[in-house]
Amino acid sequence: MKPANNHFDGSPYIAFERDTWAALRAGTPLTLSDDDLKELQGVNERISLNEVVEVYLPLSRLLNLHVAASQELFRATGTFLGHLANKVPFVIGIVGSVAVGKSTTARILQALLRRWPNTPKVDLVTTDGFLYPNAVLEEKGLMERKGFPESFDREALIQFLHKVKAGVPDVTAPVYSHLTYDIVPGRTVDVERPDILIIEGLNLLQTGTVPGKKARIFVSDFIDFSIYVDAQVSSLKHWYVNRFLTLRDTAFRRPESYFRRYAGLSNEDAVATASDIWDRINGRNLDENIRPTRTRADLILQKAEDHAVNKVFLKKI
Repeated sequence: MKPANNHFDGSPYIAFERDTWAALRAGTPLTLSDDDLKELQGVNERISLNEVVEVYLPLSRLLNLHVAASQELFRATGTFLGHLANKVPFVIGIVGSVAVGKSTTARILQALLRRWPNTPKVDLVTTDGFLYPNAVLEEKGLMERKGFPESFDREALIQFLHKVKAGVPDVTAPVYSHLTYDIVPGRTVDVERPDILIIEGLNLLQTGTVPGKKARIFVSDFIDFSIYVDAQVSSLKHWYVNRFLTLRDTAFRRPESYFRRYAGLSNEDAVATASDIWDRINGRNLDENIRPTRTRADLILQKAEDHAVNKVFLKKI
């Protein structure tokens, strides 16, 4: 395949224009309908079945090949040891900025991978559930840095992934509500030895040091294949503001919404408020913590202004 000319030339990535990438589908059947896709899309996202065919079917095929190779290695190791250990899920990490559409990417891939014959059980967990509760963030003075690495209970997240990778039969993760903007007390999601675990979040590829500790385990140590969903910063901010305007007219109006105070804003004030939140929090987190991890990903999906993926970058093995 001929690499595209772009800023990743000379890097460890092979770059594909969309039409070249689409050809790698290699006859993989489309198993989603229009109705299925509508259920999977996020706020203000309009992903077509053509996008699924040209971008996500080739990706699901690639992932299925990785999973099959991992399962074969598992069986070979069992032969060497003389017994099979507990099944270890293949972990896919999906990373990217707020408003880039990583949750939709995760849901589409989950739906497609579930339809492959060798991966009937595919679970999905978001790292939002591992944010500290608002009461803790308030106590730590971190409410204005929600989504930054320090706002997550990283030890709890690592313990969760450690148990999943150890083949523990029943592991639970906390649940986060975007409506109340907080952890939901007493609610968990169960992960019971899936063939694949998709984990989606802002800081999955983050590295760094912890004061007082010489070495540590990173979340990325548990990820078998990582995907970074990318876009220009101007597009990300535009999508965030548009999503804020849509939520102002919908979810923000619900009595239990944390953001109910924004429901009555005029268009001008809502745009100004959303822009300020982006500049102070989400954009800053992107610049300082998220985007610097992009080149650690195994694959990068690059989106255009219309939210459609126009280029794919696959790391060379």
